[in-house]
Amino acid sequence: MTMKLHCFGESGNSYKAALALQLAGLDWVPVFVDFFGGATRSPDYRSKNVMGEAPMLEDGDLVLTQSGVIQMYVTEKTGKLGGRDSQEAREVMRWLFWDNHKMSSQAGMQRFLMNFLPEDKRPKEVIGFTAGRLKAAFTTLNAALDGRDWLVGDGITNADIACCGYLYYPEPFGFTRADWPHIDRWLDRIAAQPHWKHPYDLMPGNPSDRAK
Repeated sequence: MTMKLHCFGESGNSYKAALALQLAGLDWVPVFVDFFGGATRSPDYRSKNVMGEAPMLEDGDLVLTQSGVIQMYVTEKTGKLGGRDSQEAREVMRWLFWDNHKMSSQAGMQRFLMNFLPEDKRPKEVIGFTAGRLKAAFTTLNAALDGRDWLVGDGITNADIACCGYLYYPEPFGFTRADWPHIDRWLDRIAAQPHWKHPYDLMPGNPSDRAK
């Protein structure tokens, strides 16, 4: 049965789930969520997802939300992307939790504030504060990749997929690949994986769609 991932292209968290499904070779299709049109606040969406967020995965009668949970489910179904043993599996989870708390939460908000709000409503003090937190996160990630191809083990895992979730987007949010050489090379390695796609190619929804 083909799985349905409710997602939209601008969402880095949706990209984590979509990329895990894609690289694991699962049978899935993206279903566009009109986030900016209020779709996640609709009664129908909330009846399936009380958190009112994207992504949301439907696999038959099973409904899963939160990108990390969906990534873990991909590993349950396929045995892929979760590490080779229990020690690596714990290390993958450590990076998922770190990313959710230290990097993606900051990157997602910063990108939204800098690109998707009207310019006169962008809070400069918040943007400046978050920039500092993001720099600290990028420093941690860059150091972890020094001398390594992957965050965990000797192949791509959900740790890499989680931590790269926002880093391919072209909109400015304080990340310049050239400033972080180990991250830069790592992103190239991820993009060289079979069936990899850029978020705007993997999922429907692009800022240019709203500009029409």
